[in-house]
Amino acid sequence: MIPRDATRRRFLATGAAVAVAASAGCQSLSTSDDDGADGDAQRTLHLRLIPWDGTLRDRYVVDLSETRPDWDEQAFEATLDGEAYTTQYRKPFLTTDDDPTYAKRADTYYHLGSVVVDEATATHPVLRLSEVTDGDDSSGGAPADSSGDASVNSPGDGSTATSADATDADRLPESDQRAVHIAHMATRARGNVGGVPWGLVERGGYVYRSEEAIEASQLLAEDGPDRVTYRETEYAVDVAEERFHEPVYRATVQPVATSPEQMEAILRAKLVDARLAETDLSEDAREILWQARGDGEGYGEPHPFSQAYRAVLRALDERAYVDGNVEKDAFTDDHGRGTLLYDGDYFDYRLRFSDDSA
Repeated sequence: MIPRDATRRRFLATGAAVAVAASAGCQSLSTSDDDGADGDAQRTLHLRLIPWDGTLRDRYVVDLSETRPDWDEQAFEATLDGEAYTTQYRKPFLTTDDDPTYAKRADTYYHLGSVVVDEATATHPVLRLSEVTDGDDSSGGAPADSSGDASVNSPGDGSTATSADATDADRLPESDQRAVHIAHMATRARGNVGGVPWGLVERGGYVYRSEEAIEASQLLAEDGPDRVTYRETEYAVDVAEERFHEPVYRATVQPVATSPEQMEAILRAKLVDARLAETDLSEDAREILWQARGDGEGYGEPHPFSQAYRAVLRALDERAYVDGNVEKDAFTDDHGRGTLLYDGDYFDYRLRFSDDSA
């Protein structure tokens, strides 16, 4: 069985676009209950349901020719033809077992993935930037926090810049513009807490891996600029050739379904966290779910919760909010979230606490 936390990783990404209101409110059918545990009556637990449009297939079955880079379509076609399609520095289909990707060809649905089949050692240029301050005449050299596995042939030797003129990053080739943008984010974050897109930043800068990008680069050329200007800030340029040990991936394409209904069943089994039917709920519980829909804050009650609200929370299998020590188990930063199938419709659900004065 797929762990709930695993299936929720995709929802952490897709749910970021749906902001949950931070303001507090009180919409309670009832807040008194004989068997309710003592708690802070000023803390309100909000439930919000965000409806989906369409089916799980609409969200998770992709058209590689339209939504993926060219190399994913190449990996798919080659693997279907029985060829071993391998990559060294990028993962085919950008998918994991916890974050599934599926594609359809003719009447067959396929699960897309990859496996590690080898390790490769390669040397890549790494771009790092250091901000130039008034009176700084050096080209910067390697930033103080630069690191790497067996750095070789680094031109960042602390020599003085041959020119005080900086090149505008917007005038560089597109690959260099991307590199400067990412290296700039790494530079800005040094010494600060958070704020670094670690999926893009590597070794405190940007790593050139594409041969096309390397050949087109001005920053990597022997007579390349020593300084660049990006967002009205001047940076010293440091380029180092560093050694990397990288996995070699082989694309996998596995047929899993031959009908839309079978594909939908696979996705339900993998991704749906809770299932509810109107006929199994009391009138009050149905009213809670109705109020939880929409663009607002949803439905909320202070603790102790009503019988109907507890029934809804248990049906969602969010029992930490009702069956345990609520103060200890539920008043945490790990708010409940998941996917609900309610009478044939899909919803993302969110649970969060707020402090109320009402």
